Amino acid sequence: MTDRQADEATAADAGAPSSAGAAPDRFEHPHRANRVGAHRLVIKPRRAWQYLLAGLIGVAVLTGLGILAVQSIGSGGNEVIDAGKDMGVIARVDPVLDPDATVAVLNGTTIDGLQNDVAAAITDGPWGTILFADVAASDDVTISAVFYGSEADEAVALGLAKELGGVSTYQSNDYEKYGVQLVVLLGSDYAGPRLGDGKAASDADADADAVPSLYTGDSREGTGGSTGVS
Repeated sequence: MTDRQADEATAADAGAPSSAGAAPDRFEHPHRANRVGAHRLVIKPRRAWQYLLAGLIGVAVLTGLGILAVQSIGSGGNEVIDAGKDMGVIARVDPVLDPDATVAVLNGTTIDGLQNDVAAAITDGPWGTILFADVAASDDVTISAVFYGSEADEAVALGLAKELGGVSTYQSNDYEKYGVQLVVLLGSDYAGPRLGDGKAASDADADADAVPSLYTGDSREGTGGSTGVS
């Protein structure tokens, strides 16, 4: 070896770091893994029984919810039915005719003698027993009606109202002073049966003479207003 080569070797040894004091290089001792090459996550397939079990559970839950909903609706309907039973059903009253039912006829129109004509028709029916016929307190009544005071007389009131052309019926205690079961108040709408033409016909006169009147003169008895109820 020449002197020059010896000097270069000495310089190289002096500039090279000591292996004992140098930091380890991560590339000198690479970590060896078991996996080699590219790797992907592989999804394991579910078994068929898992899907079947999930479906059965879903059906069971939906069925249970449906049963609860139906029971809830059914109980609500029963409550409505029970409430209807508690309220009760209004009994229908059928009209009947009682020739012995006591009746008073009041004329609430300007037609002279109309009360006598209607009273004669009721007697001729026979749809009742006339105790008296007279004029009402007002001659501008527009609605004809049959009034009754007791619920027990509702059926006979309906029967008489039907024979008088289907006039209205009302329960009222305003006519208790007359001492009759039924009070017929004649209004301008009256189109029911009557004897005569509103004036004293011969047969209506005979019946009117037999019907007592509690009042004389120009006094008008009854209650005023368009319906006769004060």
